[in-house]
Amino acid sequence: MAGESTRVLERGDDAPAFSLPGVDGETYALDDFADNEALLVVFTCNHCPYAKAKHPALNAIAADYDDVAVVGINPNDAEAYPADSVEGMREEVESGRIAYDAYLRDESQDVAAAYGAVCTPDPYLFARRGDAFELVYHGRLDDALTPDADPSGDPGFEMRDVIDSVLAGGDVDADFRPSRGCTIKWREGNEPDYWDDL
Repeated sequence: MAGESTRVLERGDDAPAFSLPGVDGETYALDDFADNEALLVVFTCNHCPYAKAKHPALNAIAADYDDVAVVGINPNDAEAYPADSVEGMREEVESGRIAYDAYLRDESQDVAAAYGAVCTPDPYLFARRGDAFELVYHGRLDDALTPDADPSGDPGFEMRDVIDSVLAGGDVDADFRPSRGCTIKWREGNEPDYWDDL
């Protein structure tokens, strides 16, 4: 089932804290990315065709921007969707199909709920402000909203425009443009409160 991202966090909110295991065996928290000027957190997964279609654009952003950390977080119920297991995540990284700065597993699904994530992919861009990361944009990477569609510019061009504004020290005034993808696969009974309003 497909869905569109909705707003729980507002522009200017601090990034909710997390401490999550990565496929490399390390545990990651926000502080681990503090050397970056921006942090792109994307709730994503291995099996969803919408998410898979955006992997190359995210890989390219991770490769092209030295001052931006791209962090994928997979919250899906891996019992119901075995492709989204840690082993499946590791296979995606080892194959090179996913080449983010970190690919993390949100087994409890608490982090996805704290961010208000709805679909895969669901991207959030934060700018470093002092000791915190502050939300500057939540929304799609580009205007290709189905797995087979081509964007009207380079893949990820809308997110790249916002990243460029952040790195140039400018204000971000881009409107919220919802991302579209497979809905997050919550474990039964684990759906967050905002899910009732979708």
